[in-house]
Amino acid sequence: MTKINRLKGGLYGLLIGDALGVPYEFHPACAIPARELIDMTPPARFRRSHASVKPGTWSDDGALALCLLDSLMEKDGLDLANLATKFLAWGSDGYMAVGGHVFDMGNQTRRALDNLKNGMSPEAAGPSDERSNGNGSLMRALPLALWHRGTDEELVALAHAQSLLTHGHAHSQVCCALYVLVARHLLGAQSMHDAWDCAEAELAMLYRASPFAPALEFVLSVKSQMPQGSGYVVDSLWSAKSACQESTYAGVVKAAVALGNDTDTTACIAGGLAGIHFGFDAIPLRWMDILRGRDLVKPLEKSLLLRG
Repeated sequence: MTKINRLKGGLYGLLIGDALGVPYEFHPACAIPARELIDMTPPARFRRSHASVKPGTWSDDGALALCLLDSLMEKDGLDLANLATKFLAWGSDGYMAVGGHVFDMGNQTRRALDNLKNGMSPEAAGPSDERSNGNGSLMRALPLALWHRGTDEELVALAHAQSLLTHGHAHSQVCCALYVLVARHLLGAQSMHDAWDCAEAELAMLYRASPFAPALEFVLSVKSQMPQGSGYVVDSLWSAKSACQESTYAGVVKAAVALGNDTDTTACIAGGLAGIHFGFDAIPLRWMDILRGRDLVKPLEKSLLLRG
């Protein structure tokens, strides 16, 4: 499989996963339809979340990921001030949202945007207390791995930095770092299992004598717990990993949605990795056909693939 196929798969994999999960958000696992019935349009009797949102629409997850990719391409690097401007434009004007419509915003992201509006620096805008560990920085982090060409140590530092804008706690930063390393190993054609194992071992090595070492130890200590598909960043990471054990792209994102709760984000996080692993051609064509907002993605897709 070509790297181009993997890059394109990662980009669309996260958007499709996000859009697939939108109608099922906030429902517990017991209320989610059987996996064979999970689709962009749920079964007729299912009580959809965001009922006014058309099928095939990504949420804040996809929009903020596209903001990150857009900023990386525009500045040829991570510029938090530029990224903050794009996040604010998303919050106020629907920048990178399908149809300019923002229908979902996490509480911590909202607080961070308010902090930015009040003049706080991007590096300090994200709440950093332990209770402020939602998955808002993890859900958007994948473009870093798709774009970056430097060392793994540099990639980890960028993952930390982009998290600060909305989620400043070490646990959030570590989850982002681990996730982008997994994505990088998948881009290098490693198996899903090996990509996760290598990323964990590599991050432990990079964090030796680092203040992030205890946070990584905590994140790794709970990975065997039952995945809940919740909005807690550590659970989101391991929930996505559990879904990634499936043997097809469709299987991965459906398994993510089947966990219930924060379905769009779990499917976005898992879908990005599955898109890299299985490639763009493995994403069901019927889902690509229904995906809205393709005009927003195409210029970024072109720039990303030209970068190679």
